[in-house]
Amino acid sequence: MGSWGTLGPALLSLAGVALGAGGSLIGQYLVSRASTRQLEVQESAAHRAELKDAVLKFLSVASRVEKAALTRSDGGGAPAGDKLAQLVDELWLAQAEIDLAARNEPLRGATYRYAFRLAETARGEVTDVAALRGPQAQFMDAAYDDMWPGRRRAAGSPAVPR
Repeated sequence: MGSWGTLGPALLSLAGVALGAGGSLIGQYLVSRASTRQLEVQESAAHRAELKDAVLKFLSVASRVEKAALTRSDGGGAPAGDKLAQLVDELWLAQAEIDLAARNEPLRGATYRYAFRLAETARGEVTDVAALRGPQAQFMDAAYDDMWPGRRRAAGSPAVPR
């Protein structure tokens, strides 16, 4: 009984230290995991904002190219060739911005195909506006997937079901 009286408190103290150290390590792990998750969320939000700006710029230029090219093909007030060429140059620059900001290859490819089809329209090689809608829808779907990976688009959107 004498040895337990001396060893007991020492062993209980040692057990308390071990439990405290274990609890501290678990706490540090949980804080680290939460910090990592918070950083991922912040980076994802920054990426979405950057990509959203690039997509909106691209769509603005694409709209102007389409409008100018289709006005010309309808026989309406033909835009000057230099102005249309300048718009196409702006389009390719906007496409390059998305190429740099995109996280995935499908968005890069869809952006290129849509820009290429718009450039064909500007050159007068494509006159049917319906030929632009497929690449445009693919571009929008790919942009959505890049900004919100793994998320389905809302009902009623032109996204293809997964």
